Amino acid sequence: MITVGSTNSQTRDQWIRSTLARIPAGLRLLDAGAGQCPYKPACAHLEYISQDFGQYDGKGDVGMQTGEWDNSKLDIVSDILNIPLPDASVDAVLCTEVFEHIPDPILAIREFSRLIRPGGYLIITAPFCSLTHFAPYHFYTGFNRYFYEKHLPDNGFEIVELKANGNYFEYMGQEVQRIKEMGERYSDGSYSFLDRIAVRGVLSLLRRLSRKDKNSAELLNYGLHIFARKQAA
Repeated sequence: MITVGSTNSQTRDQWIRSTLARIPAGLRLLDAGAGQCPYKPACAHLEYISQDFGQYDGKGDVGMQTGEWDNSKLDIVSDILNIPLPDASVDAVLCTEVFEHIPDPILAIREFSRLIRPGGYLIITAPFCSLTHFAPYHFYTGFNRYFYEKHLPDNGFEIVELKANGNYFEYMGQEVQRIKEMGERYSDGSYSFLDRIAVRGVLSLLRRLSRKDKNSAELLNYGLHIFARKQAA
């Protein structure tokens, strides 16, 4: 089986869990835009609070949808730009795969800066490039590293780690892997034996190029993973 283009979610999940483990036990963490709270089990050593706007229901005909969505696990239902917690009341904020769904993500960073005490932690993941999903709540296709390098320091954060997930060849492999599904949905759905051979050939080429990659992530990748600290005033 050709695996190029299939590691996006797995790599991100592993990074988030390992980074959460770096936060000292007993601290208070806010999971902002928590959705169905997939990382609550990885926060067992922390005081975990979940927040989301709670309006997405998984349904819709545009783009990629989940079909179902459970908002019942949320502790706080609010706008992410106006979370009803006091200033400097949490030790850490986790915000994963949320920024593309916020009309103004810069203001979200400002809100996180308000909430996190000096010395506290911020964990962010978001796509570098993404297809339409969770419509109509999809406002940005992705974020380059320069977005974070500009707006995190401007709001009092020091970037400790900024890591790209995947590279150009892996991203292209992900989209080639989707061709059959997208053809069925958006074209005539034909997918012959020769088509399958052609797709496998392209994936084989992308796998070989990815193994010899020379920093193509600067051009395109799945998404960026950021670990930052709130600086003292």
